[in-house]
Amino acid sequence: MNKIVVGTRNAGKIREIQRALADCPFEIVGLPDDGIPDVEETGVTFQENAILKARQYCQSTGEYCLADDSGLEVDALGGEPGVYSARYAGEGASDTDNNQKLLKALQQVPPAKRTARFRSVLALAGPDGSLLLTEGACEGIILADARGTGGFGYDPLFFMPDHEKTLAEMTVEEKNQISHRGNALKAFKRRLLQENRQD
Repeated sequence: MNKIVVGTRNAGKIREIQRALADCPFEIVGLPDDGIPDVEETGVTFQENAILKARQYCQSTGEYCLADDSGLEVDALGGEPGVYSARYAGEGASDTDNNQKLLKALQQVPPAKRTARFRSVLALAGPDGSLLLTEGACEGIILADARGTGGFGYDPLFFMPDHEKTLAEMTVEEKNQISHRGNALKAFKRRLLQENRQD
């Protein structure tokens, strides 16, 4: 294996994964611009969706494919938006739309009850039928107002008390060290390098 295709068209996510795996002996590329149909996320868990995307994109490209499914779980909302995080405000919703819907849903919830976590599951599917899974999470609080201009998605609302910053106020390097995807990628990198050494 000398190339891994990242199964997403989200440029921010691709950059994050490329940076996290920069010192691995593999070329990390995004999906080709055309000819590869998007995978419908029909799973009811992050793991189901990650496996579904990894396997289908692997089949479409003939390459090892890394897919992630991740999202925000807000305790006061019973774990929502969960697997619907990217389309919380409807299909084709923007980050702003999703953030506004979240803020509206939490309007009457006091700060102490606005606990939440980001969760990420990574799946690497190979043309040989192999499958490697890792996951990561990070805990925080949903603010009433957005802070910071970095990151994407719910990052400007996700405050981490231990760091006194939202994910959107962190540098990419800081975020990769502690984010849900950063934690899943660290575990993934360890497993990948370990398995590569054994081959």
